Amino acid sequence: MTHQAPLAGHMSRFTWLRWLLLSILACIPLGYAQDAQTLKARYVALQEQLTNNPFQRPLYLESREAQNNLTGDIYALTEQPYAVVSSALQGIDQWCDILILHLNVKNCRASSEAEHTLSVDIGRKSDESLSDTYRFDFLYQVVVATPDYLRIMLSAPQGPLGTSHYRIELEVLGLDAQRSFLHLSYSYDYGMAARMAMQSYLATSGRNKVGFSIVGQAADGQPVYIKGMRGVVERNSMRYYLALEAYLGALSKPESQQLEKRLSDWYAGIERYPRQLHELERSEYLAMKHKEIQRQQNMSATPTAQ
Repeated sequence: MTHQAPLAGHMSRFTWLRWLLLSILACIPLGYAQDAQTLKARYVALQEQLTNNPFQRPLYLESREAQNNLTGDIYALTEQPYAVVSSALQGIDQWCDILILHLNVKNCRASSEAEHTLSVDIGRKSDESLSDTYRFDFLYQVVVATPDYLRIMLSAPQGPLGTSHYRIELEVLGLDAQRSFLHLSYSYDYGMAARMAMQSYLATSGRNKVGFSIVGQAADGQPVYIKGMRGVVERNSMRYYLALEAYLGALSKPESQQLEKRLSDWYAGIERYPRQLHELERSEYLAMKHKEIQRQQNMSATPTAQ
């Protein structure tokens, strides 16, 4: 018995220390330490790309295609305090104001019932009835929110033509009193039907479409941009990022002026890259969006509307 007492005391101290460590770890939001540090390391690693790039602004874009998955990632430095950015994006209703700027988004409705969801109707790059669109039901989650790091996830299980696992993920890291670092990721999985439909599009109306990644140089010295499915995901990733940027940029205006500034800034952002993103004239885009936003507001004011 006398030989067991020291062992029992040692185990007691070990158990107490283990309990204390677990208690401390429990106070840290799940994923925060790893995700915030990973994003900070990414910011440090991308200094050259953020300084010198074809966008002529602190922005870096990359894409990948692997195992029937397409992903586009955008990293950007913004001259806005983390407190402003974080507060503005932690609300499901705000995301409809962001997403509707995208020319393919025809309607968005937020629900705060059992699960926070965004019902988003996606259609063509022109005016059309909601009955001709495809509805995505995105689950909205604030995964992590701390004084210097935010992670938000929008996920939809199904899309058209057998596409699935849609994800729009946003990370924001506070750098100092005036600047934040943003990471927007857009991805989805696709099957044979979606691949065939996309190949048909890329062989016809989309044959001259390109993305942003430079994959070579033409004989005249001009850059050769990536095409195909990676070009598609790069263009869409940029459209979503520009919607986010336009929304944040309008916050300094009085509320009555914010909508017009968002629409104007999104279109101006698109036109900075006409080779990749030009689709409509400014008057066409504004007319279409005013109509869609009015319809969206009418539906939000009528809970039973379908």
